[in-house]
Amino acid sequence: MTQLTEHSAPLSSAAALERGRAATLTSAVLRGAFAAGLGLGAIAVLVMAMWITSPFPDSGAGGALRIAAGLWLLGHGVELVRPDTLSGTPAPIGVVPLLLMGLPAWLAYRAARDALEPDEGRPQLTGLGAVCTVSGGYLLVGASAVLYAGGGALTAHPLRAALTLPVLTVLSAAAGAWTAHGCPRLPLPQRLPGAVRRALARTFWTPAGRRGVAVAGRSGAAACLLLVGGGALLVGASLVWHGDPAHTSFVQLAGDWSGRVAVLLLGLALVPNAAVWGAAYGLGPGFALGTTATATPLGVVGTPALPSFPLLAAVPDGPGTPLNWAAAGVPVVAGLAVAWFTVRVAAPPFALREEAWSARGTALTAALGGVVCAGLTAVLAGLAGGPLGSGRLAAFGPVWWLTGAAALAWTVALGVPAALLLRLWRLRERRPKDLPAAEQPPATGPGAASGAGGAESGAPGGARWRMPWRRPAGRGGAGAAAPGPRAPSEEEEAIGGLDILDALDVAEAGAGAGPGGSAGAAAGGTTGAGRTSGASGASGAGRTSGASGAGRTGGAGSTGAGAREAIDPAFEPYDFLPAEAWHERGAREARWAAFKEASGGLMADFPATPGPLVPEPPSPRKGGSGTDEDPGGVTP
Repeated sequence: MTQLTEHSAPLSSAAALERGRAATLTSAVLRGAFAAGLGLGAIAVLVMAMWITSPFPDSGAGGALRIAAGLWLLGHGVELVRPDTLSGTPAPIGVVPLLLMGLPAWLAYRAARDALEPDEGRPQLTGLGAVCTVSGGYLLVGASAVLYAGGGALTAHPLRAALTLPVLTVLSAAAGAWTAHGCPRLPLPQRLPGAVRRALARTFWTPAGRRGVAVAGRSGAAACLLLVGGGALLVGASLVWHGDPAHTSFVQLAGDWSGRVAVLLLGLALVPNAAVWGAAYGLGPGFALGTTATATPLGVVGTPALPSFPLLAAVPDGPGTPLNWAAAGVPVVAGLAVAWFTVRVAAPPFALREEAWSARGTALTAALGGVVCAGLTAVLAGLAGGPLGSGRLAAFGPVWWLTGAAALAWTVALGVPAALLLRLWRLRERRPKDLPAAEQPPATGPGAASGAGGAESGAPGGARWRMPWRRPAGRGGAGAAAPGPRAPSEEEEAIGGLDILDALDVAEAGAGAGPGGSAGAAAGGTTGAGRTSGASGASGAGRTSGASGAGRTGGAGSTGAGAREAIDPAFEPYDFLPAEAWHERGAREARWAAFKEASGGLMADFPATPGPLVPEPPSPRKGGSGTDEDPGGVTP
């Protein structure tokens, strides 16, 4: 009985864990099926609306739903077939509207990403598990759509659908799972040779390599977007130029307003395809207008076989003119974009030559950006084209490998030299304020102090002033008298005398110097050494100097002197006065004099050693102990 009681808890926990795992898997499968049904339903709503508003429907509601299923499969890249044609030969339809493809890809991506969100009380799916379960539920609906569309006006071959339908689904779900995990770095494949793995690890998997790959990816994607945007601009300009033929084609395709709305929606779905065709036209290879004709900026070669459609009415005809040749400006802009997006990271504005990337690294990154742009352009060109029928209509759109090769040639040939020139232009000069302190040019103005010890003045011949607190050779007294105050420079006269902050540095230096800061601090403030000088611990003139403990951020005492000796072998450490000298009356008077001079006449003539505070007898007035002149009852 005891054994049964002890084992009951683990058994129930295991059962609960299994039930939770089954519920998680079922939820992920349902998410995939719901995503597929949502996309299919959205297309079905549009098709049914067109069927309801059509004055002469050719089939019933079942036929309209089968057309919707066929269009949904076409959005996944599945090639459809029209069995009923005038010639009796089935005609394939392989031109996939790219805008229609975006809907199922986004839905599968969201389903996989949401399946990996943590749910309290249920086990968490792995990335591979989420991709498999979501894709499985999605493909179940896809298989049902293939079977249902078999008897309609647009059918799909089951074997071809089984090869092409999972591609978009699995890739979109994998992207969603990768995003849900925070876009981690993918490991290198284990089957690669060791030399290849090491080369890839050194090149792309190091921090610098990953940064270069990221910059190349951004530059290549930006160049591809500019290519497609430029192609859309070319298509729009051509539509305006061929406005009458496009309007005639639009009117001839449908006579009622519902049919024209359907043609308009189909044209909008094919706008991204037309933009890719325009990009291929600007790159040079152009696009095929059937098996016997090609349209390029140099002219249309062959006899095109164009069906009646408004977007196809914008295809240029005849030999090329300077207006057609101007389409080459699109890849030029794309190549310059590769250079710009590369150099904005490789050599930012006002960057030092030492901080910028090397010329070799900049060139390699720009070339890699051209490769990324070429790959993306080739993929888009392959998706934007396809057959529109049999015979002469079996090839329509750009050839993917020719378009990718042309994009690679344009972006690399223009992007790499432009990146090097832009990098050279940005690094052509360095402003003095951008230089580090060690490379600052020497000060040449009046009263400039030397950075070696803060004691050299701008006197002719480079004479060294002897610091007033340093003991003369062979003497043990309190030090020689400080030299007279120097004449203020023009800049100091403009701001009203010497800078008061120098005097504050002198006071902090004297307080931090400990023994030996009395007359020296005063003399340091009197001489007004430069703020960026490497003054010693007693002088305290340098705010940012690390030579000794005098500055606000400097070290202390002998440690700073030792560091200064390591930098400058000719440096001689100073001798400091004993601690008692700091509190002598003469030292205090010297410090007050330095503060008064540095204030530019703003400081009152207070005595260096104020007298003791003597309390005044309280006044005989009632209710208080002070007087009217001195409310506190104390006089200094």
